[in-house]
Amino acid sequence: MNEITEWLGYSAASLTTGSFALQAWHTFRTRDVSGISLGMYSAFTLGIALWLAYGVLLRAWPIMLANTVTLILSLSILAMKLLIEARRRKRAAG
Repeated sequence: MNEITEWLGYSAASLTTGSFALQAWHTFRTRDVSGISLGMYSAFTLGIALWLAYGVLLRAWPIMLANTVTLILSLSILAMKLLIEARRRKRAAG
């Protein structure tokens, strides 16, 4: 990769991952997952995992780094969604 292409990749990765990290931090802080669709977030998380695999196959560091961070955050939010919804259902049933 030439220098401009690599700079472009790192810039895009920084902006998209940074903005997602800010939203993830808000979700962790408030624990409000009511607006998150389980189906959409599951598909999003799988898509991020596939982007990471794609980056690994291409050996494209900007893609690998951005999607590693985003996948960790996305899996954390997905787990939070599942746990909070399970607790909510348990309280409603019991």
